[in-house]
Order: sequence, then C-alpha cells, then structure tokens
Amino acid sequence: MNKTILYFKNNRTLYLAIGFTFVFFFYLTYILAPFSNCFKLETGANSLGISFSYTTEMVQNFFESRTQEQLLCYSEFLQIWDAIFAFVYTLMYATWILYFFKNKRLFLIIPILCMIADWAENYIELIMLETYLNSNPISEIVVSIGSGINSFKWILSSITYLIILIGIIIKLKTVLTKPKLR
Repeated sequence: MNKTILYFKNNRTLYLAIGFTFVFFFYLTYILAPFSNCFKLETGANSLGISFSYTTEMVQNFFESRTQEQLLCYSEFLQIWDAIFAFVYTLMYATWILYFFKNKRLFLIIPILCMIADWAENYIELIMLETYLNSNPISEIVVSIGSGINSFKWILSSITYLIILIGIIIKLKTVLTKPKLR
C-alpha cells in the first residue's frame, strides 16, 4: 500500500498533466465548439483569434459578414468561453512543462504570458466589436494593437509547443538510453 501511495505521489505531476489534457480535449469538444456555433459561417474565418494577425479590412469583413445576434454571441464567447479556454490550456501546458522540466519553473512564464495575451486580445476584440456595433469606424490603431497581441500570443504558443516537444525528446532519450535491470 505504501509503495502504491509513494508511486502516485512521485508521479502526480504526470497524472495532473494527463488529467488536464483530458479536460482540454473535453472542453474543446463539448464546450468551446458548441458555444462557437452561433457565430460560425460556412466560409471565411470563424474567429479573429485563430489567425496570426489581422488588418482593419479583415476585422471589418469579419463583423459585416455576421448578424447582430451572431456578433452578440461572439461577444459572449470572447468574454466567457474563450477566456476559460485560455485558463484550461495554460493548466495543461504548465503541468506538462512541470513534468518534463521539474527544476525549470521559469519556463512556466511562457504559457502564462500566452494566456494573458489571449485575454488581452479578447479585450481588444471586444472594444472593436463594441465600436462596430455603435456604427463607428474601427480604429486602425486598435486593430494594430489587437493584431500585435494576437501575433505575440501565437509566438508564445509556438515557444510553449517547442518547450514541450524538447521535454518529450529528452524524456524519450532518457528512457531509451537507461540501462536495463536484469
């Protein structure tokens, strides 16, 4: 019994990482996707946040191609469901980084900054949406700030994936080169 408890205690970060990965896929499949259906279109971009950057024309086209109800749904999506998603993916990435790099907690700043950038981008998108709904022209400066934050988010996300990939490679190398007990 003590060996079992010790085994789970020694591997709890791995189990948390696996658990948060399941939560991530569950949230993506059963919450994020269904709640985004109300503003999706058959063609074109379905979210400004999934592009690497955007222009004023892209933002204007994104808003113009949707009804008032779809835009209100998009606003709710950004405020609630996408904000929670950023927290969920940050938990997943952070626990994997902790698992692979136990003594390198400084790496955790990358996914945390990614989450903050995602939230800041959502806030800027909400400002642009509110401006559009009030029949005002969308400021190119606000679009540039949103696009810059969006690009920063994707760069941080790529660095996060790279850190995790390096962790996987190191772990595989360690396991494959470990001397076998007879």
